[in-house]
Amino acid sequence: MRKSRVVNIGNVILGGGAPLRIQSMTNTKTTDVRATVDQILQLEEAGCEIVRVAVPDEASASAISDIKKAIHIPLVADIHFDYRLALQCLEAGVDKLRINPGNIGAAWKVKEVALSAKDKGIPIRIGVNSGSLPRKIIKDHEHPTAAMMLAAAEKEVEILDSLNFSDIVVSLKSSEVNLTIDANRKFASEYDYPIHLGVTEAGFGIPAIVKSVLGIGVLLEEGIGDTFRVSMTGDPVEEIRVGKELMKALGKIEEGITIISCPTCARAEFPVLEVARELERRFSKVQKPITVAVMGCVVNGPGEARGADIGVTGSNQQAVIFRRGIIVEKTSINDIIDRLGQLVEAYIENE
Repeated sequence: MRKSRVVNIGNVILGGGAPLRIQSMTNTKTTDVRATVDQILQLEEAGCEIVRVAVPDEASASAISDIKKAIHIPLVADIHFDYRLALQCLEAGVDKLRINPGNIGAAWKVKEVALSAKDKGIPIRIGVNSGSLPRKIIKDHEHPTAAMMLAAAEKEVEILDSLNFSDIVVSLKSSEVNLTIDANRKFASEYDYPIHLGVTEAGFGIPAIVKSVLGIGVLLEEGIGDTFRVSMTGDPVEEIRVGKELMKALGKIEEGITIISCPTCARAEFPVLEVARELERRFSKVQKPITVAVMGCVVNGPGEARGADIGVTGSNQQAVIFRRGIIVEKTSINDIIDRLGQLVEAYIENE
């Protein structure tokens, strides 16, 4: 397990053996303070621990102070092109800056931002994206490489190091899974700064989930990564849902409801999908860990799901409920969702 140095993002600790942190980014207009705050509060409820907002102009930077006052998790300002926006956000009380070495400009601009951040004790994330590498690094190459991404990160790290600025987090992201993995492996082997993981511009729906889970999951399993964002087009709350499931699957957290369900086949006489979806909906906000199995037939019933805290299988007439592989009761198929709900609620309250 790679142990990175400690960096504090507001009241959240990255690195040094601290828990893996999950984060997201708003897709509202930052100038619309009410809409942005509402979305952040939804993200908080879903389990987001750090949130980033885009700051494309002065009006957006001016909104930072009001946003920060209304939320409960650390706020990160995402800065591109104009270093003066970073300075403005620092004055507004942001908890972290994200700057892109591919477009923030000359070294003196980075230094000015770093000196102000150092004075205020605010960390900086060096956000390297394969699609926006500095021109001097990519030169005449048609396609970015992991070595180029590493070089871009190293350049910014050297500038910050020269100022004795050590509150650094680094991300190396690409829309290509293998490139993301290779770049992060290279950086992790040479530096001990906390790493923010993600597959950028991953798209939407199933493709985005597959790319993100593969790219982030491989690195986390290798002990690389201190925080991450699942990047998906659409509602950012979905990013947190996917991220939490990823963490549960890797054993990084044990909380909330985990539903085991069979893929169904010709043997299935039980409404597996209907029951599983309703249970997920009812108990999506539960924090206590509980595993519930919804199986389509007796073949996949108590035997294969014997590890579940509560499980159900049966036919189109009768449902069989079991606990850790042992049948405890039978009930009508029409009553199964309500009965399961009662049992889950009792488990959460009493176990």
